[in-house]
Amino acid sequence: MKRRDARHPGRTLGRIVAFAAFVFLVWSAGLYLFATLIPDTRVSPDEKTDAIVVLTGGAGRVSEGLSLLAVGSGRKLFVSGVYRGVDVQALLKLAQRTPGDLECCISLGYAADSTRGNAAETAEWIKGEGFKSIRLVTASYHMPRSLLEFRHALPDDIRIVSHPVFPAGFYTENWWRWRGSARLAISEYHKYILARIELSGPRAK
Repeated sequence: MKRRDARHPGRTLGRIVAFAAFVFLVWSAGLYLFATLIPDTRVSPDEKTDAIVVLTGGAGRVSEGLSLLAVGSGRKLFVSGVYRGVDVQALLKLAQRTPGDLECCISLGYAADSTRGNAAETAEWIKGEGFKSIRLVTASYHMPRSLLEFRHALPDDIRIVSHPVFPAGFYTENWWRWRGSARLAISEYHKYILARIELSGPRAK
């Protein structure tokens, strides 16, 4: 077989090209399906949850969480992945908010340094609070992976309401036309695939 292929290098090259084209087609189809999971609208803040959970790491997330808490979308706000040394007052200052009635209803998590860590940290906090529903606040392009991680980490009876934030650097509509948006979408797609593989085991109960 090796000798026969050596006599026809074009046949071997054709197989390689066909295989590469097949892999690219599968990858592209997966990317398209992933893009359909990226939300383009927010759920109304009138839909109440026990808690609001904000994942740090992007502009506008904490401010959005504080606004939701202020209008009563949740009873408490949990900010996951906060830097050590940052307390509630410092967080409010960074978000250009004046400490007031909201200060008592905010909890901070310092243990997480990844989306999976956010999910695990939030699961422990929710368990301690006895909550049954959360509103998850993170960037739109980060939401599919975040939901995947949270649904795996949280018990089945916890209701999760997704609340995407739309950062200025990511264009949800026609994202493929913009280099920065395409780079973010493709990066999240690869992380999403890896997360699905790693979380192929049973979910938390």
